[in-house]
Amino acid sequence: MDNAQYVSLEGLSPFEIKDELIKLAREEAQRSSRMYLNAGRGNPNWIATRPREAYFLLGQFAVTESKRVHDAAFGIGGMPAAPGVAERLDTWLEEHSDMPGADTLKACVDHAIAAFGFEPDAFVHELVDGIIGDNYPVPDRALLHTEQVVHEYLMWALCAGHRPEGRFDLYPVEGGTAAMCYLFKTLKANRLLNPGDTIALGTPIFTPYMEMTELEDYALNSIHVPAIQEHGFQFTEEAFAQLEDPKVKAFFLVNPGNPSAVALNSETIARLVKLVREKRPDLMILTDDVYGTFVPDFESVMGHLPQNTIGVYSYSKYFGCTGWRLGVIAVHEDNIFDRALAALPEEIKTELDRRYATLSLTPRAIRFVDRIVADSRDVALNHTAGLSLPQQIMMSLFSLVELVDTEKHYQKACMSILKRRFDLLVKGMGIEVSPSKRYDAYYGIIDFEFWLRRYVGEEVVDWVKTNIHPLDISFKLAEHHGIVLLNGSGFDAPNWSARVSFANLNDESYEAIGRSVRAIARGYVQAYQASKGEVKA
Repeated sequence: MDNAQYVSLEGLSPFEIKDELIKLAREEAQRSSRMYLNAGRGNPNWIATRPREAYFLLGQFAVTESKRVHDAAFGIGGMPAAPGVAERLDTWLEEHSDMPGADTLKACVDHAIAAFGFEPDAFVHELVDGIIGDNYPVPDRALLHTEQVVHEYLMWALCAGHRPEGRFDLYPVEGGTAAMCYLFKTLKANRLLNPGDTIALGTPIFTPYMEMTELEDYALNSIHVPAIQEHGFQFTEEAFAQLEDPKVKAFFLVNPGNPSAVALNSETIARLVKLVREKRPDLMILTDDVYGTFVPDFESVMGHLPQNTIGVYSYSKYFGCTGWRLGVIAVHEDNIFDRALAALPEEIKTELDRRYATLSLTPRAIRFVDRIVADSRDVALNHTAGLSLPQQIMMSLFSLVELVDTEKHYQKACMSILKRRFDLLVKGMGIEVSPSKRYDAYYGIIDFEFWLRRYVGEEVVDWVKTNIHPLDISFKLAEHHGIVLLNGSGFDAPNWSARVSFANLNDESYEAIGRSVRAIARGYVQAYQASKGEVKA
């Protein structure tokens, strides 16, 4: 493709451009007998087996409980009953101790009852009735026991290095994507973000955060707060200075970054905390911490600024469960969002009274987190809101299996997979890299400008930036090597970069990708040398 064709694609999301890259890569693989390698997607190629074994075994017990209550012709059962269900589960697990998941399920149930002080029948009935899925979610925001279990998991996953006082109210949702949609909707509906308002985006960032702000539904202005490679993908004091402007209503960030894969360090978090406390106590913060579990002792902004922060987390990547659609929204019980609602002008409060009038005789008392729930079902369907019960039970078991694993064997195994693949890519590229301690290795940014400057020189970089379109990197990899990497520019990463996922291909693929990336870079250097009449290297 030539530069004119690349220019026509600049406005597309990288997730749309990938379709053309996939087509070209597959054609190249068929033509040359190369292996087709798609490292453009973040879906991991591993899964957590123990919580799934426990889940499917629990389902078998739940069916016996249904048939115990009522077992009629044509496969008609009853609704599981609570009295004595914990003891019956214990007995059943003893009788089926040789089945996969029996030990795990018992360990999870015993741990939850002991650690949280749950009444055994009430907790086990929630698991059994939930996995059967015979009721609407009640409460609609989160099941009582599930919320406590998930809260403790989040405190380990996101706030292990700095656990805040108080509790977060949780809303389990259909993955991190649903969390984004619901939050944008409620912030607008409650006039906390209005068309024409300005928000700040910590970049590089997951592309939809940039795209959603521009939709006519929200029509927000956005400024970018950059974290660049030269600064270790940390936000500098100068970058954060933009947040001092009171016209900036909110700051959205992904931590660890996507695609930078670097978590905020303690100095950066302290810098943000100081700014908020001294200059912007009204600043709304949304932090998307999906990849926090791949960084030891990860510290989320929500642990340091709980009152200002909405937390978003997804189970998809860590447990290999993108198809389950499991995410959660976290809002601290003491927060600036409820205070902002209380401070709205009277005419807006009256409008919102009408919006939520069918839910309460005192609609102004409905908290921000519960408005998210209502708005997720357009208010009128609030009575059927909530994540499906089988999904909430799966979320609970994912959480419990991790909490029981006090030595963190699973976490260490996941990290070792990613590190091994990262090392193989670097080997194939033939470069030396010393990644940050806060690097999660789930993604990587291959910044051609950065590496050409480091290994070849500024003159070559200037020539490339003048003569090569940034999309050429991804298209050359697809067309000539059968490899799909997303263009970094689509994430507001450096223009001459590509994003590689270390999650979704077999280990040996990454060394091949590294060699192909090196070949592309060598080709640019040779083109530069040819333009100068020099002999090709």
